[in-house]
Amino acid sequence: MAAESTRRRLTSRQAETVRGLTEAAVDEVRKVGFDRLTVRNVARRAGVAPATAYTYFASKNHLVTEVFWRRLSALPVVDGTPGRGRVVEVLREIALLVSDEPELAAACTTAMLGTDPDVRELRLKIGVAIRGRLRNALGSDDQKILGALELAYSGALVHAGMGYTSYARVADRLEEMAELILPDS
Repeated sequence: MAAESTRRRLTSRQAETVRGLTEAAVDEVRKVGFDRLTVRNVARRAGVAPATAYTYFASKNHLVTEVFWRRLSALPVVDGTPGRGRVVEVLREIALLVSDEPELAAACTTAMLGTDPDVRELRLKIGVAIRGRLRNALGSDDQKILGALELAYSGALVHAGMGYTSYARVADRLEEMAELILPDS
């Protein structure tokens, strides 16, 4: 088995199909935006039947959340001396995962708020991964500080999604929040 999906373990061929679908989803978001994105059109762009796409993804929210999950999972392991500087780096790298593509960033924010079970499962994985990255960067398991950092991150994404700030500015805002939350180090 080559990779894992939210729905099942994949063979190499299946993993390639899923990779093609996630890449096609990014292209489709760039072309038509999230509102007009459909799994059917993504399947067409990826060169597979819609039924094949629905084998792996229950909805467009599931598909776009998978795009974010894959980008997050591809980040290098948090390394270096723990402290505020490392936390700021982690927050910045997570915020910048999709910030250079505002349409994709908005799509990811919207998709991750989806309610279908596959999105909820991925959202949980994403939350656990982000918490782990923050814990490693902080060098501590202080639940209050980790919770505050997580709320700052999720709140910043919602702010950008609502148009109150740009996705590019989110990284700077998160640095400001980290400075308020964390003692000097």
